[in-house]
Amino acid sequence: MSRPVLALIAALIVLAVGLDATFFTVPQTAQALIVQLGQPRRLITTPGLHARLPLVQTVIIFDRRLLDDEMAGEEVILGDQRRLIVDSFTRYRIIDPLQYFQAVGPSEEAIHARLDAVVSGSLRRVLGGETLLGVLSIDRDRIMSRIREQVNKEMNGFGISIEDVRIRRADLPAENTQAILSRMQSERERVAKQARAEGAEAAARIRANAERDRAVLLAEARGTAERLRGEGEQKAIALYAAAYQQDPQFFAIWRTLSAYRDGLANPANRLVLSPDSEFLRYLHGTANSP
Repeated sequence: MSRPVLALIAALIVLAVGLDATFFTVPQTAQALIVQLGQPRRLITTPGLHARLPLVQTVIIFDRRLLDDEMAGEEVILGDQRRLIVDSFTRYRIIDPLQYFQAVGPSEEAIHARLDAVVSGSLRRVLGGETLLGVLSIDRDRIMSRIREQVNKEMNGFGISIEDVRIRRADLPAENTQAILSRMQSERERVAKQARAEGAEAAARIRANAERDRAVLLAEARGTAERLRGEGEQKAIALYAAAYQQDPQFFAIWRTLSAYRDGLANPANRLVLSPDSEFLRYLHGTANSP
């Protein structure tokens, strides 16, 4: 290969390297800061192809989209002295890359460390005046709005905007959970014991009412039976008397024969009488009229 060709290839390579070092692209979802020898020189917010001084200026790309910062769970004491393990996350946006760079530099870990400290302090201040019921209810939106406002105010000089702060999970510490479970079990046992006592009382009351109704019904039935029996006996006596008045001699014979039937028909019966007993007068064949 001839020298002119080698020189041309070398020139093209140098040109390509120079162009690559000079031109850069800013994506639609990003913004760029031109830094020269550690000092910010120019902020680029429009996407597209841009130029810089090669080997002198450095391009730092900042994402303009919504970013997340997740915090590990930490213990917070609430206003009612309850302890709560709070696991939260923060969503923020870089709105001023120059201010962001001047505050924490290009490192994302630096802004996360600062943001975690601010969010942690705000969580403790706000939740320290709230109850467990408030944190776990629909009132949480108001609480998180207060926390977001405080964090936004404290992070005002860092070139970011806090879009949202949320509690992802809120758990009781293990020892508190066990105590609450024991208290809940005791409460349930108390309620069950009270329910059983009330049930036993109601059952005793129902049984007493049933016994009383039974006694009343039996007494009324006995009274009705005695009355009906008395009325029947009265009618029977009246019938006997009426029959006796119609034919006293026949009635006397009929009664004696009925006594024979009832007393002598059963072989097991034994009667001890004298032969001339008046009861046996119709068996001698010489019975006189009564």
